[in-house]
Amino acid sequence: MKETLAWTEYCKSLSPAIVETCAKAAVSAGPAALVKALGHEIPDWKFRHSFARGGWYRLGGLIDDAGNRLSDSLETWVEQELDARDGDLHRLADDYAERTLFATRLVGQTHYLVASEGDRHDGFLQLEIEDLQEIRAHRLFANDPGSVEELVDPRGGKETPLPVGLPFYAFRRLQHIGAFLNRMRVQKPEPAPIHRMLEDWAKSSAGSTSAWCNHWVIATREHLDRYHQAVFRAQPIATLAGDPPEFEAAQGISGLKLQESLSHFDREVGYPMAWYFHMLSGKAVPHWVAQTAVEDALAGFAYLPQKDVDVVRGWLHRPYAP
Repeated sequence: MKETLAWTEYCKSLSPAIVETCAKAAVSAGPAALVKALGHEIPDWKFRHSFARGGWYRLGGLIDDAGNRLSDSLETWVEQELDARDGDLHRLADDYAERTLFATRLVGQTHYLVASEGDRHDGFLQLEIEDLQEIRAHRLFANDPGSVEELVDPRGGKETPLPVGLPFYAFRRLQHIGAFLNRMRVQKPEPAPIHRMLEDWAKSSAGSTSAWCNHWVIATREHLDRYHQAVFRAQPIATLAGDPPEFEAAQGISGLKLQESLSHFDREVGYPMAWYFHMLSGKAVPHWVAQTAVEDALAGFAYLPQKDVDVVRGWLHRPYAP
């Protein structure tokens, strides 16, 4: 636990330099320029861009039709205005009926950057930097909202989103993944699926070929439950460009034809046992493949190394899904 706390404090100490780098870097120059700037600012760590996850937005602020900013937080503004009117939403709408106000949103993507720290497969720093742009979204009160949710984040709408400013980088989080996973183990000694996945990687042909962070990142989450105890979540995300390749074998296939399908999948993804880890984390490879591969091995058709057969058999005895 002492080492975990040390990594947490160390990551905090690096944050100011990362914030400053994000403020200076131009999004238009692309992630490669961001990585280069980080290397100059934090030379002890060789970060590389691993993955970008987009298609999300969060609520922004409030502007008028001339672009003047009334608030940086739409939710805070609505809360304060409702409090001044004893929670009467219709009264709020009436009071602003003559004004043209627009909500803004921050749309963007999260860039995941990684830097190896040691030989362990969980021994790496994972840096998350957001690529954001504020846009003008819906006109406030135009939809005659019946709830606060309909006011701040209505579904649909005819307004064309308009940029409010240039895209920019924002530091989100830096963490040592091994330290985060150790905190999960302290909370609940029974290994979580992500622990088992990393253990399987280390024991399999994948682990002797490539580092886990060369092919995966982790979406982490931490919150307090109703007893104010920390709850941790960790979801692995494959860093493939696009979707996994299509698995070509149909159920009932075994032997040489199954071997060819497994080998093809692994070549397309780029490492041995890729079929197994994508079977765990998604629907790219069906679960029957694991059973058939072990049955082939028991029948003497040894297209998988024994250590890989042992990993798959362990999963069959105690299945898990990260």
